[in-house]
Amino acid sequence: MSVRVNREHQSETLSAGLYIVATPIGNLADITMRAVDVLARCAGIACEDTRVTGKLLRHLGISKPLWRYNDHSEPRDRAKLVQRMQTEAVVLVSDAGTPLISDPGYRLVRDAREAGITVTSLPGACALITGLTLSGLPNDRFMFAGFLPTKDKARRDMLADVAAVTATLIFYETGPRLVKSLVAIEETMPGREVSVARELTKLFEECRTGTPAALTAHYTAHPPKGEIVLLVAPPLEASFNADDADALLVDALKTMKASQAVAQVARMTGLDRKALYARAMELRRH
Repeated sequence: MSVRVNREHQSETLSAGLYIVATPIGNLADITMRAVDVLARCAGIACEDTRVTGKLLRHLGISKPLWRYNDHSEPRDRAKLVQRMQTEAVVLVSDAGTPLISDPGYRLVRDAREAGITVTSLPGACALITGLTLSGLPNDRFMFAGFLPTKDKARRDMLADVAAVTATLIFYETGPRLVKSLVAIEETMPGREVSVARELTKLFEECRTGTPAALTAHYTAHPPKGEIVLLVAPPLEASFNADDADALLVDALKTMKASQAVAQVARMTGLDRKALYARAMELRRH
């Protein structure tokens, strides 16, 4: 599908300010009509990669000045953009999806607001929301934690820090690191249901759900490419009663020390460690 802008409308300018514009995450047809309108009427566009944004603009039949703005931009680059916003309409886009979601930009928004500049955000495609809706995991509460660290220990530490959060956890991950992250999830949150959403909105879109071990086996045999939304179900505390916890403790105590068994069951269920430890001691006595 190709979207072309109205040339007469393109000549009409926008009010000065900063416009945060969401762009497609895969399928170019997912651009909104409002986004096309703003891109066509702005003075210029701040973007992560001029080649990526240039491709989108060519698809839309739009020609605009492109200014590179990414994690490596200097404070003076930000100051220049803020100065432009005083008299011109400046658009901020990321390479894909909604800007500022694990992308550069929040400092630019903050500086614009502090300068009294009008900031407008246009909703649109967002990989984490698309992945959540596909996963079938609980969505009444969720926590987005960005990209997982690349180093093994840092990755495990981060997962351990959020293991007790009673919400679906959402991370961004890359294909080459996916298996390592699944292994770390199995170590820190055993028994949790996990979803891997990839190639979102594209021809070979996939959302695979299962245990970390099963997903590890699958993606070891079929190495994935591209960026991925990785989702972990919340602890099972809400559906666990005392008998369930006892059964898990009894099973774990067969092969582990009490402290290890308690730690594992706490990660699986979200139940209080002190209470579980007291119960483990009682079970051992009996």
